[in-house]
Amino acid sequence: MAIEAWFMEENDEDRRLPHHRNPKEFVSLHHLADLGVLYWHLNPKHYENDEELKKIREDRGYSYTDMLDLCPEKMENYEEKLRNFYTEHIHGDEEIRYCLEGSGYFDVRDKNDRWIRIWIKAGDLIVLPAGIYHRFTLDTSNYVKLMRLFVGEPVWTAYNRPQEDHPARKNYIVKIGVPLQAH
Repeated sequence: MAIEAWFMEENDEDRRLPHHRNPKEFVSLHHLADLGVLYWHLNPKHYENDEELKKIREDRGYSYTDMLDLCPEKMENYEEKLRNFYTEHIHGDEEIRYCLEGSGYFDVRDKNDRWIRIWIKAGDLIVLPAGIYHRFTLDTSNYVKLMRLFVGEPVWTAYNRPQEDHPARKNYIVKIGVPLQAH
């Protein structure tokens, strides 16, 4: 089962809703790959002994993992954390998330600065490249259990937009070919 992604309708409604455009405009895995977004679908029930996950981790150097249960019952300062995750930002390193249970949305900017909503569900492993503008929110299920993967020691530093002078953003622009725009 492939991941679902689409161009978003921007509005002030509940951010946990799909926000499809009318008519719906779906985005292919190829389009996501052109933005540097990588995707695998794995079996989340066997993540502890999954040979494919092991190979991905070895090939990409993901040496550190931890777990995040994101729901009102299991996270202190739940609403504040969600607001922070939903603030548009970049990271200096890849953001790698493997959805083990539940679901949520990663929103990424395309080359024309349009939001693409990526719906992750159990089994989806997604890699967002360093320097891509993105944000995260839960969907109406209000629950997701994520494995976070890192190269070396974990770094969670988010740099809120604008970050056009950040080295990771500059590298991303060169690699992907994003036109520079003033914001």
